[in-house]
This record gives sequence, structure tokens and C-alpha cells, in this order.
Amino acid sequence: MANTKNVKLLFVCVGNTCRSQMAEAIAKDLGHEASSAGTHPGKKIATNAIKVLSEIGLSVENQYPKSTDDIENHGFDKIISMGCGVDCPNLGISQDWNLEDPYGREIDFYRETRDKIFNYLSDL
Repeated sequence: MANTKNVKLLFVCVGNTCRSQMAEAIAKDLGHEASSAGTHPGKKIATNAIKVLSEIGLSVENQYPKSTDDIENHGFDKIISMGCGVDCPNLGISQDWNLEDPYGREIDFYRETRDKIFNYLSDL
């Protein structure tokens, strides 16, 4: 479902394996230009994050965990913290969505997180 208001977004968290990756995929599906990064990125995107996105027909193809140090941090309309106390002095955080990290939780918690992200993005 494409959005007519294209916004350039950066989603940041700690591991860049769950919330921010889901946000990136959903934002892209809504027609935004999106990236994600973490202050201490993990090795791969969480399996349950991939599963709950595939349930709604989305893919994380070409996405991978990356460091906030490795991305160009200017030119974004909004930089959104997923809500884990991310302190990125070189990033001007626009919003903090205060989402609890689903890492290691049941798949239903990933679904709830995915749906919250979708709702936040729908309100942009």
C-alpha cells in the first residue's frame, strides 16, 4: 500500500536485528525511502522478524544489520529511535517510539511490535 507522502527515514536501535529492520521494510512498502542501523549491530536479522514480515507479504531482501557509524547520517527527514535508550550523539533523533525489544521473545510479541510500527508509520 503505497503512501503519497514520501519521507526519508532512518530507524535506529541497539542491535538492528528486529524493530529497526521491521520498520525499514514496512516504511519501504509504504513508499518511503528508509534505512536502519544500530549502535551495536548483531550478525543477522532475527528469524522471527523475518517471519512476521513475510506473514504480511514483506521481505527484508537486501537488508542487513549495520552500524550507525557506517551510515551517512544526514539528509533524513526523520531519524527515529525504536526506543531502547539509544544515545547517538551524532544523530539528531526526531522521535522515540519507545518500543520494547522483541529479541528472544515469543513470535506473538514480534507480531505486536510489527503492528505498532505499522501504526506509527501510517500516522507520518
